[in-house]
Amino acid sequence: MIGILVAITISWLLLYLIEKKNILALGFLPIVKRLKQFLIGFIITGVLCVLVQYLESYLKSSVWILNENITGGIILKAFWWDVKSVLTEELIFRGALLYILIQKIGSKKGVLISAIAFGIYHWFSYGVLGNAMAMILVFIGTGIMGYAWASAFSKTKSIMLPFGLHLGWNFIYNTIFSKGPLGELVLITQGGNELTDWTSLLNFVSGLVIVPVLVLIYVRFFVKNETALKQIEK
Repeated sequence: MIGILVAITISWLLLYLIEKKNILALGFLPIVKRLKQFLIGFIITGVLCVLVQYLESYLKSSVWILNENITGGIILKAFWWDVKSVLTEELIFRGALLYILIQKIGSKKGVLISAIAFGIYHWFSYGVLGNAMAMILVFIGTGIMGYAWASAFSKTKSIMLPFGLHLGWNFIYNTIFSKGPLGELVLITQGGNELTDWTSLLNFVSGLVIVPVLVLIYVRFFVKNETALKQIEK
């Protein structure tokens, strides 16, 4: 929680000192419209995450079963953990800094810089620094996703759609399918075989490349380009 408060405070200061704006410049209003964008994003990546997990289950011949020890309280705590981690990243990569970049150098360059920074950040968060092939694949996958989410911010003039897209994936991945750092939560995998080289590659590509590309296609062709935020195309 402290991290979010710090991120919000710094964002507010940057917006005020550089653009003479407040935190609402990140597109939290109107509430109903922004909540709708958030929910649409959440559903899209949530569904994609479910499909990827069941592809992995099919390739492994494993099954997903309900964790008998899960409770509503545990799910809520895990969801709140996902919200905090995602919101912090959004405020850093799709928040005040991206808003300012769009204003100063234009949306195309601003979105690209945000995507590159997001890809590099995941070298550290994924722990692949030093592994050249893994660094390339992680940079491509998370960079494309970062580009899609930054484009969503640029087109909607709001942090809410990228927040929904980000949280939808993380919540389903971390909490529902127990793939995150919190351990076994709602569903746990049972049985199955180790993936072969090609099935492992297919599974890897589906989550790290195909999903980001599909999200980018959605943002590119189905998200309306709003005009509330002044943009300088250079």
